Amino acid sequence: MLPSRFFLDNMVDNFFADNDNKMKCDIYEKDNTYHVEMDLPGFSKEDIKLELNNGNLTISAEKSNESEEKDEDKKYIRRERSYGKYSRTFYLGDVDEEKINAEFNNGTLAISIPKLEEKQTKKYIDIN
Repeated sequence: MLPSRFFLDNMVDNFFADNDNKMKCDIYEKDNTYHVEMDLPGFSKEDIKLELNNGNLTISAEKSNESEEKDEDKKYIRRERSYGKYSRTFYLGDVDEEKINAEFNNGTLAISIPKLEEKQTKKYIDIN
């Protein structure tokens, strides 16, 4: 006898599911450069878009089921592979936009983002 969960999704899990769970990442700083490593299994390089706007890095990935073969005789018992648009945004501050490097290999997106050198904004004022 098969357990009931084999055929039915757990509605509570789906209700509290969060798009960020599809885009797990690590962010660290090394040698004055931010490094972002994000797992995006099941996506291709063409599905992923990176945008930097006012110090905010947005990573989005979109997968549609339009390319899937339409088979009228196919009756799904369970469907767990998700389709849709997923997005995460991180504030990084002032970075060198011209030297950003991104690579996608084996389902992992690796981005290196050099920081700009901090400008000294502190100024001492003489009192007369």
